[in-house]
Amino acid sequence: MEEIRFCCPCHFGLESVLKFEVGRLNVTGIEVTDGKVCFEGDPAVIAKANIRLATAERVLIELGRFRAETFEQLFEGVASLPLERYIGRTDAFPVKGHSLNSKLHSVPHCQSIIKKAACKRLGQRYGIEWFEETGAVHQLQFQIMKDICTLYLDTSGAGLHKRGYRKNSNAAPIKETLAAGIIDLARVRPDSIVCDPMCGSGTLLIEAAYKALRVAPGLKRSFAAEKWQQLPAELWKKERAAAIADIDHEGSFKAYGSDIDPLAIDLSVENARKAGVGSKIAFRELDVNEFTPREGAVTVVNPPYGERLLEIKEAQELYKRLGERLRPDRQHPAVIISPDEEFEKYFGKQADKKRKLYNGMIKCDLYMYFK
Repeated sequence: MEEIRFCCPCHFGLESVLKFEVGRLNVTGIEVTDGKVCFEGDPAVIAKANIRLATAERVLIELGRFRAETFEQLFEGVASLPLERYIGRTDAFPVKGHSLNSKLHSVPHCQSIIKKAACKRLGQRYGIEWFEETGAVHQLQFQIMKDICTLYLDTSGAGLHKRGYRKNSNAAPIKETLAAGIIDLARVRPDSIVCDPMCGSGTLLIEAAYKALRVAPGLKRSFAAEKWQQLPAELWKKERAAAIADIDHEGSFKAYGSDIDPLAIDLSVENARKAGVGSKIAFRELDVNEFTPREGAVTVVNPPYGERLLEIKEAQELYKRLGERLRPDRQHPAVIISPDEEFEKYFGKQADKKRKLYNGMIKCDLYMYFK
């Protein structure tokens, strides 16, 4: 296979973090736009990016881009793309996507047209009229933005936030990809000490351990493209072996998690064990009112947000107590994510730096204290 154009979506606000990650994959032509990072590489990058990227939501192959103001243009545009390069005669190729600010606004109609165009293209190449689609899934994904259609092929399958260690979670879990971005922005290093006094299901601390010990986040899961006949199994085997060899088993990293909920502690312990970093993280049941930050440790927190008026007031009271306990400074840095625009008021101190992030559809700020 020749050079491939890739696109990796990410949480808004984490583009620079993902760009830095992508830069270590030995790729070219890196471009950053809102919510995604695009680049070029060889087929080996399919495995490398899926296994190693911590903040990407998935790894997409960009098949082509063209103007589509009519269904005819959409059909002809898709039919002109070299789909046979990746999709075999028995492979499944479902279609999904979205349209925004475009003349072609009906997603079901666009799905139907793209499917028909793909069938025409592949039918001509393989000399068949009917597709059994019993083979590996090659998910086609389209995006029509301001009348420009981009067609992708999803190599990941399940989103990359699904690392494989968190089968269960508490009521309001933070996505692993967002947690990894926060950990990167918190400047966690191989010798860092990290604390989370509201650890929930342990995600922030597990991602901190992965970052510090250089554990590739995709090592414990599989990917859609692993089943593609177009990619040799040796490619995946080689990349997994390289990722395992890169793990820092001697790192002095240590983490401490606490939560008032004993069920959350049990969940965190189990998740850390599944993630393979249980020996690096100590958990205990503890009210945040009794939490004392460790000297030299960075505290990372995803406190409850609250959606209704009473819950919001409770969350703001919690911010106040958190500020009283943390009292962040140079020796006790802290990084906290919150959607409350008055967080600093209740926390009792203005952040040294703020960064806008999105937790799902919730607009948040990452409040960073390091002075």
